[in-house]
Amino acid sequence: MDEASGDAWAYEMAPQDASSALTGIVGANLRRLRTKRGLSLERLAKASGVSRAMLSQIELGQSTPTINVLWKIARALGVPFSALISDQSLGGTSLILAARAKVLTSHDGSFTSRALFPFDVPRTVEFYEITLAPLATEHADPHPPGTVENLVVTAGTLEMVVGAERHVLATGDAIMFDADVPHQYRNPTDRQVILYLVMTYIEKTG
Repeated sequence: MDEASGDAWAYEMAPQDASSALTGIVGANLRRLRTKRGLSLERLAKASGVSRAMLSQIELGQSTPTINVLWKIARALGVPFSALISDQSLGGTSLILAARAKVLTSHDGSFTSRALFPFDVPRTVEFYEITLAPLATEHADPHPPGTVENLVVTAGTLEMVVGAERHVLATGDAIMFDADVPHQYRNPTDRQVILYLVMTYIEKTG
């Protein structure tokens, strides 16, 4: 059985000459995410379709899995792919390089939102840098009940519409509001607006 299982692992392992730089990182992340969810190796193997033996090898830093295997594991754990390959320094420090930023944009590119937090685990607080082009408007649908937005304008003038309320914020002004209603970010000027936004979601109990 050992020999057969060894053959079965072949498709799960990256080639010998593959970069081993991620081996330890993936192993540590896998162990952390699996234990946080209270999953045994057996349960994760059943959920992911990756053998228990291979999962153990990955956690111990003895094997480098293929990208296919990483996708299967990420899907079973319910985490983004990046959660398994992100290099999380000891002490909880995460370096988010501008060159590798995760940036979301509107359909026309007039509104950009750059995540200033790692895509690793579900979190109740998110931090974004937002830019709004001259004379642009971004409509936002209501967020889940209990969601709060707190933002500060660092350049330009922002018109913030929250439900039936309208507020004009100059550079340096801040606002906090319940974001479970439709809201809009408007730039009434011919100068780009830059703001920083903290999104807080209600903690789920049970």
